[in-house]
Amino acid sequence: MNLFLSRGVWFLVLCATPFAFSIVVAETREELERAVVEHNSTIETLNKEIEKYEQELNGIASQKQTLQSTVNSLEIQRKQLQAKINATKSKIKTLELEIKQLDQDIHSKGIRIENGKETLGAIARNIDQTEKKSFVEAILGESSVSSMWAEIEITQQFERAMRENIEELVYSKTTLTEQRARSEKKRADLLLERKTLVEQEQSLSITVREQKNLLSQTKEKESAFQELLEEKRVAKIAFENALEDLESKLMYTYDPSTLPKTGGGILQWPLDAVKVTQYFGNTKFARSGAYSGRGHNGIDLRAALGTPVKAALGGVVEGTGNSDSIRGCYSYGKWILLRHPNGLSTLYAHLSQVGVETGSSVPGGAVIGYSGFTGYATGPHLHFGVYASDGVKIVRLGDVTKKLTPCSNAIVPVSSFGAYLNPIDYLE
Repeated sequence: MNLFLSRGVWFLVLCATPFAFSIVVAETREELERAVVEHNSTIETLNKEIEKYEQELNGIASQKQTLQSTVNSLEIQRKQLQAKINATKSKIKTLELEIKQLDQDIHSKGIRIENGKETLGAIARNIDQTEKKSFVEAILGESSVSSMWAEIEITQQFERAMRENIEELVYSKTTLTEQRARSEKKRADLLLERKTLVEQEQSLSITVREQKNLLSQTKEKESAFQELLEEKRVAKIAFENALEDLESKLMYTYDPSTLPKTGGGILQWPLDAVKVTQYFGNTKFARSGAYSGRGHNGIDLRAALGTPVKAALGGVVEGTGNSDSIRGCYSYGKWILLRHPNGLSTLYAHLSQVGVETGSSVPGGAVIGYSGFTGYATGPHLHFGVYASDGVKIVRLGDVTKKLTPCSNAIVPVSSFGAYLNPIDYLE
């Protein structure tokens, strides 16, 4: 670019600066903005739908457990889950559109910066050439020395303005790049959330299949369904009696000094949304005759079917099991026992799906399974227990107790009485 020190040429210089640059793209900013608005509107509609399903589920939860209420709950949860998946898809698409917008802005500013640098280079070379002119050349080429220096001053002022504008463009580009990185992180989080939701849907499908088997067994008769519930209750009492007899004789010992001091923050909650429905120990339900007169050996947390269950602390999977695989045994259902490096072990029971294998290491907060109502459970929830690791073992119940029960072939964690710990003492 040739620059001359004449006022008429400054118009050409200004038109060549990066201020007037625009980039032509396949999708215009207006098109992208309209698409973002449409997706956000879809998300808002789906969120209202999800909230409606949540209210319906809460209403069903307060009803007596019947065959019809169970079927209704499963159907509503299926619809709610699908709405969540669709909302997450829309959120991902919205972020992808926003990332496209940012890419366009970053690209545009990058070109404007490069054009501005080229213009600055031409101005600097022109100033350098002018200042090198001899005094005689300046007299011959300009009306006066003062006018020549005036032109140089104007050029230098323009150069400073250009530099300031380029600095602003560089700062703006950096800000946009950082914003893009944050959007990419959100997108990655949403993709992970979508994966979790799809896994929840798979978990729900498993439970739906099991529910269809139940419908087949009861032939859709409410009386048969209630009889099955009573059968579960009786089998559970038999299991608890055998377990109580065993635990009273167990001599599993542990050193209390190896346990962490009680206090919040040792463990994190295994669910994102926490609602304790039954606490540890001598609860009202326990006093009513449940647990064969013993206290509740963990806490129960409300959790809709298929809710992700997370490791309360990093550790190793000590074992998993499914007491429902033993006909007539209704106890923990699907369960996971984690051993942690601080002397504690945690139990997660009544799951609809187990997502880890024995011997694997899991970090704290990792999804290890999904809530359900396997085993003896009057509705979907999570039973969460904490043990002193040295005081709990995983055994085949029939190998260690003489009482013959439907659960004799079940593989379950057992503990001496003293090894049961109150989870609330260690949770955040």
